[in-house]
Amino acid sequence: MDKTSSFLSDLTDLTALAYRRERIAHWDAIARKRDAWRGWGGAYHHRLAEIYRFLISPGRRVLEIGCGTGELLAAIQPSYGVGVDFSAEMVQRALQHHPGLQFILADAHDLSSLEGPFDYIIFSDIVNDAWDVQVVLEQVKRLCKPRTRLVINHFSNFWEIPLTLASRLGLATPLLDQNWLTTQDVTGMLSLSGFEVIRTWKEMLWPLPLPLLDRFFNRFLVRFWPFNSMALSNFIVARTLAEECQGQPSVSVVVPARNEAGNIRAIFERLPQIGRETELIFVEGHSRDDTYAVIEREMAAHPATRSLLLRQTGTSKADAVRLGFEHARGDILMVLDADLTVPPEDLPRFYEALRSGKGDFINGVRLVYPMEGQAMRWLNMLGNKFFSLAFSWLLGQPIKDTLCGSKALWRSDYELLAANRSYFGEFDPFGDFDLLFGAAKLDLKIVDLPIRYRERTYGKSNIQRWKHGWLLLKMTWFAAVRLKFI
Repeated sequence: MDKTSSFLSDLTDLTALAYRRERIAHWDAIARKRDAWRGWGGAYHHRLAEIYRFLISPGRRVLEIGCGTGELLAAIQPSYGVGVDFSAEMVQRALQHHPGLQFILADAHDLSSLEGPFDYIIFSDIVNDAWDVQVVLEQVKRLCKPRTRLVINHFSNFWEIPLTLASRLGLATPLLDQNWLTTQDVTGMLSLSGFEVIRTWKEMLWPLPLPLLDRFFNRFLVRFWPFNSMALSNFIVARTLAEECQGQPSVSVVVPARNEAGNIRAIFERLPQIGRETELIFVEGHSRDDTYAVIEREMAAHPATRSLLLRQTGTSKADAVRLGFEHARGDILMVLDADLTVPPEDLPRFYEALRSGKGDFINGVRLVYPMEGQAMRWLNMLGNKFFSLAFSWLLGQPIKDTLCGSKALWRSDYELLAANRSYFGEFDPFGDFDLLFGAAKLDLKIVDLPIRYRERTYGKSNIQRWKHGWLLLKMTWFAAVRLKFI
């Protein structure tokens, strides 16, 4: 018996049937009441729309389960938006107010009439009210593609008494008995339904209008302990469980090269064949030695290796990486530093982590295994550990190393990242932060892959410890403003 049949048979249970009928009648009455009454929930819903607009860029395919009168779905500005609700009164008003969107009268426990896929599926304040949350989650799985993201927000147990009191006093939308699920409860049901959580966080300390102070409470103070434990809303972003990519994707390896003439031959000799085809793209950046000429010579000496040589007009490593990615043809994009402190032989591991579906963005980590000799100086090590802690907090995913040059992602994801780059702007000369910030903004699952970091055998680092350390601090604050305190 499938899950839909299981639910429909469950409705023969008088308790389940009464539960459903009671809630339909309740939300029909709320829809009619809202024609002339709003209560004190306006500030809460305004803030909710701000958060979702940050999470979901305009122009995506979005499905909202429990859409009410459609205000949240409309605020996201989807290219194709579908709202589902079991209240006929809610759906009627949604159709009237938002004619450019589709609204369907249906129970979330039976979505067999819907067709996907969608880029995002939203559950806003619905899991507290559903009869069987696991069945609802299983219903949407067939509407997902590998890059679909589920976004769930639900009330915190901390607010059970205040919300109950506010609804009884007529200050907030009246609520029937709620499930009052914890984040752990929802995470467990997501796992049972074939999803995995990417990140969780909390929002809103003060859901009422309070000039200036409400912004301070809801954008800043709620990010810190112990205040976050008192937040009103729990947020969860999840994706379908990993599925291995069928076939053998092709790979483009971009190598930014400045003053690295002594390493070029080793790159050609040591880079293994990865996937269906491996493309090697060198981006030479105003070298003071003969790096460009050496690359040309080695390309001629290795005709069996598909390779490309570009000369950047900009000056930063980030500019070199972007230029290389623009010309790449592979399904998977990788970055390899020309100094060979990360061995080229490790790149197949990045490939397998992506192809297996274990992550969407594979981030090399130098800080797990012991390093060779002077591969990284003590102060540099300390700085990297600080930034790893700061970024794990900023991005909501564990990031152990922010500046390892080896990274891998799907080209399709990079194209989305590049299209949304204007949100951050041209702020990062290294390129590592740009990619990490962009991946986090897209809710890609970032996976750390430990590698052994080696000493340089030719040349010297282009990193200036104090100058670039100060720049990294400024970029961390920039990330906080653009990603955390929104």
